[in-house]
Parts: sequence; structure tokens; C-alpha cells
Amino acid sequence: MTYIILHALAPIFVIMLLGYYAGKAKMVVNSNVSLLNVFVMDFALPAALFSATVQTPWKGIISQSPLILLLVLSMWIAYAALYFICTLGFKKSPQDAAVLTLTVALPNYAALGLPILGSVLGESSATSLSVAVSIACGSVLMTPFCLLILEREKARASGESHGSTLMLLPLLMWRSVKKPIVWGPLLGVLLSACGVKMPEIILASIKPLGLSATASALFLTGVILSARKLKINAPVLLSCLTKNIIQPFITIGLLYAFGITGPVAVTAVLMIALSAGFFGIVFGNRFGVQSPDAEATLLISSILCIITLPLFITLSAGL
Repeated sequence: MTYIILHALAPIFVIMLLGYYAGKAKMVVNSNVSLLNVFVMDFALPAALFSATVQTPWKGIISQSPLILLLVLSMWIAYAALYFICTLGFKKSPQDAAVLTLTVALPNYAALGLPILGSVLGESSATSLSVAVSIACGSVLMTPFCLLILEREKARASGESHGSTLMLLPLLMWRSVKKPIVWGPLLGVLLSACGVKMPEIILASIKPLGLSATASALFLTGVILSARKLKINAPVLLSCLTKNIIQPFITIGLLYAFGITGPVAVTAVLMIALSAGFFGIVFGNRFGVQSPDAEATLLISSILCIITLPLFITLSAGL
């Protein structure tokens, strides 16, 4: 099992290391990666998320309702708790806290979901569906929270905002929804719900973009890391503890609360037990928000996953 986990994590470290080297060697200007960020945020990731959601049968999504409930609650609880601790306890800015908490709350479904779940439950259409549903949950029901906060603070900084967040909510929601990273997967879900089958030529046309999404996002993350000096502090330690230990136990608690067992329970625990994802860092960079703590959390969480994931694989076997 350790070999399987290392095999799944290896591409993450290798691609980030390549990005880190490119930044350090000045092959890419690591202080200004706006062009690369536009490609990742507005083209590659939206294409990947749209393809994943539009090809997920609506009946399959409905059948995965218990999994959706568990994933969403686990992500929301971790996000809300850590966000308030970061802003009230550690006195972080809302932008920094939003980026850090999204990095923690949204696991790396895209890169690790299929290899880990497939190795435990076996590679099948049901496994692929569970991973696709997990990705859809994160992109449609998690990322807008971070975007709303980033848009709110951007509006306040530019002097556009003088009212309460509640008054600004319609404008902020519109600004978030119109971004490809949000409407891409949302459109895919809506088309799937309406029973619309995308022409094969369209899916084939955007497939190369989708295939490049994870790699380009990890490469961009490496470039961003090359411009920082990583530090381990209290927020980083708490974030890693939350991601690798507390959040999976939240999921286990929800399983007992709802009385859910079997493959759905195993899938939920394993998906949430994955290491921190890169979405928060990429989102933050697009808004000019630097979060060294989020970057450190991403690296340390990925390393700790080698130890913690086998623990939760063992615990999930009894569910």
C-alpha cells in the first residue's frame, strides 16, 4: 500500500519540483506568473472540470447522494472552523485565510482520487464515478466560498464596497459565477441534469486542455513556491493536523451520525483523507494573494499523507 501511495504522490512532487526549478533558474519569472495563471484558471482547469461533470450521468450523481452529503459536510465544517481560527485566532487577513482554508478543506481529488480509490476498491466504473462526483462537489460547492471572500476583499480594497457583505452578496456571487473555474463544472452538472449529451467532437476538442490541467496547476504551484521561503509555524502545523487527521475523523463521525456503512463510507473517508489540494494557492495567485502558509501546508500535507493515508485505509476497512 505504501508503494501505491508513493506511486500516486510521485507525479505531484516531480511536477512541482520542475516548476520550482524553472522558477529558480529564471526560466520562468516566478514573481509574475499571470499568463500561466490565466491558462490554468481560465482554460485548463475549467475544461477538465467541465469534461468530468458533463460526462457524469445524472442518475449516477443522484445515486451518490450519501457520498455527496458526507464530502460536502466534511469540507464545509473544516473550512468554516479553520477560517475563523485563522482570522480570529491568528489574525490573518480574510484573503490569506480563504486561500489557506481552501487548500486544507478541498483534498487533492484530481491527482490522487483515482489511483488511491482504485487500489483499495478496485478500478471500475463505480470508482471512476465516485472520483468524478468528488471533483464536482469540490469545484461547485467549495471553491465559490473562497472566490466570494477574495472578490469581497478586492472590492473593498478598490473602494467599490462600502456596505455589508450581505448587501454585496448578489454582486459577489455574479463575479464568482462568471469565472470559468466556477461556471465550467456548474454548466457540466446542469447539462448532465438535463440529459444533454455533448457531441464527441466537442469533448475531443477540449480533452487536451483537460489532460494538461493537473500538470499545469502543479507546475504553476512549483513556480510560485520558488519565489517564497517556506516557514513552519502554528497556522501551518494546525492546517496540516486538520487536513491529515482531523478532517478524516470528522468524516468518520458523520458516518456514525448518519449510520452510513459499506463502500460509500470507505470512499468518503479515503477521499477526505487525501492530501491538501492546489486550488487555494492557484486561486490566491490569480487575485495577487500570497499565502506562504498555504504553500507550506500543501508540501507538508503531501509528505504526511504517506503516513496518515494508510492509517485511514486501515480504519475504513472496518466501516
